[in-house]
Amino acid sequence: MERPPSYSDAMDTVSLEERAALVALLQARPAGMSWSDITAEVLGAGSALAVWESLVPPALMAPPGEADPLESAAQEIRRWEDQGDNMLTVLDGAYPARLREVHEAPPVLFARGASFTHDNAVSVVGSRKASDRGLDIAAGIAAELAAHKVTVLSGLAAGIDTAAHRAALDAGGRTVAIIASGINKVYPAANRELHAEIAERGLLLSQFWPDAPPQKHTFLMRNATMSGYGLATVVVEAGEHSGARAQARIAVGHGRPVILTDLVVDRNEWARALVGRPGVHVAGGLREVLDIIGGLISAGSSIEAALRRLVSA
Repeated sequence: MERPPSYSDAMDTVSLEERAALVALLQARPAGMSWSDITAEVLGAGSALAVWESLVPPALMAPPGEADPLESAAQEIRRWEDQGDNMLTVLDGAYPARLREVHEAPPVLFARGASFTHDNAVSVVGSRKASDRGLDIAAGIAAELAAHKVTVLSGLAAGIDTAAHRAALDAGGRTVAIIASGINKVYPAANRELHAEIAERGLLLSQFWPDAPPQKHTFLMRNATMSGYGLATVVVEAGEHSGARAQARIAVGHGRPVILTDLVVDRNEWARALVGRPGVHVAGGLREVLDIIGGLISAGSSIEAALRRLVSA
């Protein structure tokens, strides 16, 4: 589900006080609010501090030995920054613009690497236990995207994700990894070097506290974030219960194009059920995948150019 247009407005940068207020809100969750509820309130008010002050009235006397929540949050932010983790809030101008449009937009992102507000990225996702053909298709798509200056987006998992990230880097292109753990954690352990290389040469993003371990539900949250960040999702190869299947369904809900290879459609009932839905494409091979992506990017560029002309008129 898309957010209303009014949610797209954001400050260029926000102060430490604003960031601390947002972190404090997420930690306290006043009245049992979900993170999505807090995000909506903060975007609606245009200020995390204003929401904190309206929802958390100042105590007449601080409990003995208990630190002020806003000061504690500010200290944590400073510690994260000392570790090299750049925290982006949903109010920051540097926050990914497309991601802010979706209902599941994370209130905070932790970043290592070069972040861009407008990043023409395409998700290349699929099974951890991929076939040789699937790995070859993923690598071929990623290499071609990199050659055409399109960012390759994936989740740093084993299999298809790893093949896509590796091919993009080897082709000298940009790749973004959105991970299901905190940014200080490496999962899977076998991708430790790739994790570091993407942080150095591309962009590593996490929506979880920096030291949080991966959990079952965080993978689904990560898939929603990948769908929101990218222009489109390509599912190369996936099983009946894979995260890639979940991302394809989420992307349809976001109104984002989904490209399914014939490998996925031939083997999975969930994929066949998506065929014919608006924005869902089936590709018979690498060239067909790239042709569809090329058409989507060209259409998107034309729409964005038209919107810029309208704004400046």
